Amino acid sequence: MLEKALAHAGRNQQAYLSQLQAYLRIPSISTLPEHQTDVARAAEWVAADMQRLGLRNVRVMPSGGYPFVYGEWLEAPNAATLLIYGHYDVQPVDPLDAWQHDPFGAEIQGGKIWARGASDNKGQHFAHLKAIESCLAATGRLPLNVKVLLEGEEESLSQNLEPFLRANRRLLAADTGVISDGAMIRPGTPEIDYGLRGVVALEIRVRGPGRDLHSGSYGGTVLNPVQALAAMLASLHHENGTVTIPGFYDRVRPLTPEERALLNQAGYTLEQWQRETGARLPWGEPEFTLLERIGARPTCEINGIWGGFSEEGMKTIIPASAGAKITLRIVPDQDPDEIARLFQEHLQSIAPPQIQMDIRYQSGCWPVVMPLDAPEIRAAARACRQTWGVEPVFSRGGGSLPVVAAFQQILGAPFALIPFGLDDNRHSPNEHLGLEYFFNGIQTAIRYYYSLSSEFELGD
Repeated sequence: MLEKALAHAGRNQQAYLSQLQAYLRIPSISTLPEHQTDVARAAEWVAADMQRLGLRNVRVMPSGGYPFVYGEWLEAPNAATLLIYGHYDVQPVDPLDAWQHDPFGAEIQGGKIWARGASDNKGQHFAHLKAIESCLAATGRLPLNVKVLLEGEEESLSQNLEPFLRANRRLLAADTGVISDGAMIRPGTPEIDYGLRGVVALEIRVRGPGRDLHSGSYGGTVLNPVQALAAMLASLHHENGTVTIPGFYDRVRPLTPEERALLNQAGYTLEQWQRETGARLPWGEPEFTLLERIGARPTCEINGIWGGFSEEGMKTIIPASAGAKITLRIVPDQDPDEIARLFQEHLQSIAPPQIQMDIRYQSGCWPVVMPLDAPEIRAAARACRQTWGVEPVFSRGGGSLPVVAAFQQILGAPFALIPFGLDDNRHSPNEHLGLEYFFNGIQTAIRYYYSLSSEFELGD
C-alpha cells in the first residue's frame, strides 16, 4: 500500500505542480481589504480540489471573518484520526519593486516555484493534500482517518480561530494533529519542530501636547512624545540583551543539559546566521547559543515606531503623539496574559508624568512543547529519515502558530510540526519553494501517515 502511494506521487509530480501553480496565482492576502474576494476565491478553489481528490464532507465554513475549509476521510475503522492544518491566506507583497518575479505568477525557475505563499503556507499544506490524493488514487484508502482544516486568517492574527475550534469541537475531534509550516535549518536536512514559542502583541500610543507645536516657540518646555517613547523603549533591554521587565523570566522553564545538547546537534553556525539575516554580529543573551535564543528563550521586539514628521525636508515641530508596536515571544511556562500585564505595568511605572499613554493588548498565544518520545515525534523522525536518507534534526521553532496551542488546549490533540521548506524568503520579497522540497514533502507526508498508524497500533 505504502509503495503504491509513493509510486503514484512520483508519477504525478508535474500534475501536482501545475495544480499548485493555479493555487498560488490567487492573491489571497487576508490583511488587505481589497483582496477580500481573492481570499474567498482561494477557499473555494482549495475546497473544490479537496472534493475532487476524494475527501468527504468538504465544506467552506463561515466564521466571523474569512471562512475555514474542512474535509475528511473517516473510513479506517479502529484507526487513529489525524487532523491536518494549514492556511490558505498569504502575506502582502510590498515592496513590490524588490520582487524579481511576479509575486502571483507562480513561475518555475532554477528548480524553484516563485510566488507569495509558495512556502508560507500554500505549498506546504498542499503537499499534504497531494499525499492524501496519492494514497486514495493508488490504493482506494488511507492508513488512518484524516480531517483537514485550512484557515484564511493566519496572517491576520487568527482572531476567529479559537471560537471556531470551540464551536466545532466535535467535528474536529482527533487523536493527533500535524502541521507543515516554518523552515528547515539547512538544505537537505529534514527537521522536526517539537516546540514553538508563543507571542504577545501590543500597541503603545502616547500623547503630549494637544497639537503639533512650533519647536522654536515651545522647545525646552514641552516633553516630546517621540523622545519619551524612545526612552521607554530603549529601557526594555539590558546591554546583554536580557529583558528588563520585572517578573518576565519568573516562569521560564529551564533548558536541561540533555535538551541543550539535542538542540545544538543541528550545527547552526554563525556564518549561516549571517547569510540568513544579512547582519554582521549577533546580539542577545551571550550565555545561550544562537539556536537556543531563536527557539527556547523569550524576547521583546520593537516591530515599528512612528511619530512626528518623516518626509523629505524639515518641519520644525514637537509632535503631539507617537506610537509603537511590540511583540514578545514567550516560552514554556510563560502565560501570555500575565506577560501582557507585566509589560503594561512596567511601562506605566516608567512613563513620565508629562505624557498620556494607552497600551492595547492586541493578541496572544501560548507556547507549546511536545515530549521527544511521543508517538508523533517517533513517526515523523522515521518518515523524514526514509525520505531524505539522513537523520532529522530536532528544533524548537522561534515563531508562533496559535493553532498549535489551540489544538492542545481546546481539542486535546497533541501535534507534530514537520516543515517541508527552507527559509524561502517567507514574509519577504521573492518568496519561493524548492521543487525538491515540495515533492519530498509529499513523500514524507505519505510515509508519516503510515508510520503514525503503526505507532498508534503499537500504542494500543
